[in-house]
Amino acid sequence: MDSDRPPPLKGVVIITLPPPENPSLGKTITAFTLYGPVPSRIRETPPARDQEEARTPLPIQLPRNPELRSFFRRLLHGSRRAIVGFLGIAIFAYILYSSFFSSALQDFRGREDEEKKPGTFIFPMIPKWRNDVVLGGDVELKLGRFVDFESKRKIVEPFDKDLRDSSVFNSNKLVASKSGAVDSSTLLPVKGNVYPDGLYYTYILVGSPPRRYHVDIDTGSDLTWIQCDAPCTSCGKGANPLYKPKSSKIVPPRDSLCKEVQKQRTEYCPTCKQCDYEIEYADHSSSMGVLARDELYLRAANGSLRKLNAVFGCAYDQQGLLLNSLSKTDGIMGLSRSSVSLPSQLASNGMINNVIGHCLTSDAVGGGYMFLGEEFMPNWGMQWIPMLNIPSTNSYQSSIMKMKYGSTSLSLGPLDGEVDRVVFDSGSSYTYFTKEAYSDLVLSLKEVTGSGLVLDASDPTLPFCWRSELPIRSLKEVKHFFKAITLQFGSKWWILSTKLHIPPESYLIINNMGNVCLGILDGSEVLDRSTTVIGDISLRGKLVVYDNVNGRIGWVQSDCIRPQRYKTPFFST
Repeated sequence: MDSDRPPPLKGVVIITLPPPENPSLGKTITAFTLYGPVPSRIRETPPARDQEEARTPLPIQLPRNPELRSFFRRLLHGSRRAIVGFLGIAIFAYILYSSFFSSALQDFRGREDEEKKPGTFIFPMIPKWRNDVVLGGDVELKLGRFVDFESKRKIVEPFDKDLRDSSVFNSNKLVASKSGAVDSSTLLPVKGNVYPDGLYYTYILVGSPPRRYHVDIDTGSDLTWIQCDAPCTSCGKGANPLYKPKSSKIVPPRDSLCKEVQKQRTEYCPTCKQCDYEIEYADHSSSMGVLARDELYLRAANGSLRKLNAVFGCAYDQQGLLLNSLSKTDGIMGLSRSSVSLPSQLASNGMINNVIGHCLTSDAVGGGYMFLGEEFMPNWGMQWIPMLNIPSTNSYQSSIMKMKYGSTSLSLGPLDGEVDRVVFDSGSSYTYFTKEAYSDLVLSLKEVTGSGLVLDASDPTLPFCWRSELPIRSLKEVKHFFKAITLQFGSKWWILSTKLHIPPESYLIINNMGNVCLGILDGSEVLDRSTTVIGDISLRGKLVVYDNVNGRIGWVQSDCIRPQRYKTPFFST
């Protein structure tokens, strides 16, 4: 009967006595729980082997040696802890991945919300080819500023004859087309380097139909301008035909952006029919023209062209070193904090958040990319310093506390009641130190001469060039003779400060003579005594971001090959 059957077997307890020859091991008790159906009785005749394997689970065979038994139990117990730990780490990693790197999931969501958000535009940076980069020749140092042209010479208004029926423009109508999604930007191939190319440029599309114009990227300039036939009084060769504006495209002097470029003008001209301007750069070159408003096209991430009725300069008179830099370019892209700069105009029309970034490769091939908008700004890993808000300038500046070459401090010079400043300027080929810091650096570099390099005074490329017994082919061969330069921001205490490290490959070049040259120059002749300029040579190998929304400048190491798209984190500041 069923009541006479023994209860089903649910577990087994094994008690192991110590061996007689070693009783100190003690006895062990091991419990096993059996899962699944258990036969009610044991057959006297075992079934066939294939049937037994199909019906009965294989029992766990413990070793008979007590020492091995103890080892086996510890192994099972440790494995369980390892598995639990591994699962905990995996869950934590998944949470981090979901928080920081879920931008791919965002791309699969509908684009309906994206149409309402500011986007990002990416530009290629194509360096201009130059064969005669020598000091005193066409070394770039922009940092442009508007001047009162009437105090210098009489300007003939080239458009007066065409402006009798011109309409009055209202800056409030500077609105972009709202059709289509404004998502992130297109990536285009880029080539070039600091030497011998000298500067980086991208392109914009202007007019109807759109025509391509190459423009130098310049974070130290306010106005974007291209050479134009107005007619042209003094223009460089240029990469493309001159821009020819219609009379209806000329901005009148009552426009608010005209007042921005004519800040130095003491009186308003009620009879003027156009907005004249003149820009002087730190290298004593200049550009003169009139403001125009025309359709400017930028390519978004989805491949579409986005249109902005942008205000820019129609430049008909260029003077000085600027003419040399216009051999392969058509103008300059102003990227400063000014309201007339291209990023500010895009931001005022809701097309982007006012964030600018550029990334220049550090290898000999060169190139890089730049973007307008925040989608390619990293969420973490950036070193941030605050921007200085100086009313007299719109360039990107911050306060510097200390500067070192290796472990040797470099003097920043007398403050004279002012703050020592650092300007980040993509329009300058090289880096410029104050007179005191430059003198200390040159003194520290005397040790290089005794290390196998000889100062070559006959080399006109830059003030300090060294030669070796054999022509130098790469910076890798000589960078160990030099030390890194460190700029310290935020605090005089090393541990509390933010530091910008400039390795030797970010301030040295190899010229066409096979010499290594110092790409840091004395800025006392072109700048004030308390300003340092960080130019392209020291910005290479870094993604540099100018966050105008939060008033900060940041950087992070990067190969600058391809931009990465980020989403805005929930903890962003």
